[in-house]
This record gives sequence, structure tokens and C-alpha cells, in this order.
Amino acid sequence: MKFSPLWAPALVLAGYCAIHLLEHTITPHFHFGEETHAHEFLHRSTGWSVLCGLAAHAFFDGVAIASGFVLSNALGWMIFVAIILHKVPEGFTIASVMLASGQTRRTAVVSATALAAATIAGVLIIGLLPRWVEVGLPLSAGVTIYVAATDLVPEVNREPGIRMALVFFLGVAIFVLVRMLAPV
Repeated sequence: MKFSPLWAPALVLAGYCAIHLLEHTITPHFHFGEETHAHEFLHRSTGWSVLCGLAAHAFFDGVAIASGFVLSNALGWMIFVAIILHKVPEGFTIASVMLASGQTRRTAVVSATALAAATIAGVLIIGLLPRWVEVGLPLSAGVTIYVAATDLVPEVNREPGIRMALVFFLGVAIFVLVRMLAPV
């Protein structure tokens, strides 16, 4: 499979911008970390807003998993493991947000299940239409870069001391090691 040197970077940017648009324009203003506003949890619509954003992210997680397997088994497994490690915390996150915004326990469980379904939908799209990897993988890369650069790294930078920085660089070292041992 060959990615277009013109379109692949544009699609990465499109994935990044799409999630930015979703998180800051389409869904009501809601952030974790430094920008958390306690009054946002008082609105019953907050949980649904967060679910929409996380479902889009989960869909592209599925696209990334299936795209990895289309390209090579090693890459597919590496992406699968990376994504599965955050799926359980993501389920707890949406359930917690739903409960904090006044929704029922049943709604919290259904919301976590919806995230799993969105991931599976992303897998199925690429599984059924493997040629879409040329579009899906760059788009999902843009989504991942947005989440890392906008949500995760600022949280790492906010932590005092060296501990979190070491964990960050340990993650980078593990990635490089796996990449060297299982080239794709």
C-alpha cells in the first residue's frame, strides 16, 4: 500500500482539525485538566457532549487498529495493544462524566458500551473496505496527534517534578524499542 505524499499529510491535518472542531465548536465547551470548569458538570447535556467527542476518537481508534493489520500483523498488534491499554480507563471516564452530569447508572454503562461499539465500527469499516486505509490511517493519525498534543502532553507538563517526564520518556523508549524489534 502506498500513501500519497500530497494527500496523506493533508489528511493528517484534516483529522487533527476535525477533532479540534468537534471539541471546541460543535460540542459545548468542555475540557479536562487545567481548563475544567466545575459548573459544566451541572448540565445534563455535558455527558452527551463528552460521549460525542470520545465516540469520534474511539471510531478512529478502530480505524487505526484495522489499518495497522491491513499493512502488517506486527503493526496491527502494536496499535491494538496501545489502544486497548486506554480503552478501560476511557470507559470509566465516560461513565464517571455521565454520572457527574446527573445521568443514571444505566446510561453510564450504555455510554461506555457505545464507545466500544464506535471502536468496533472503525475496525469494520476498514475490514470491509481495506483500500480506505489510505484515507483512514492518516486521518486517525491526525486524531491521535491532536489528543496527544492538546490533552495529554499539557497534563504531563502540568505535573511538578521529574517523575511524569520520566514516565513520558519511558513510553517513548518503549515505542522505539518495539519499533526496532518488530519493524513493519
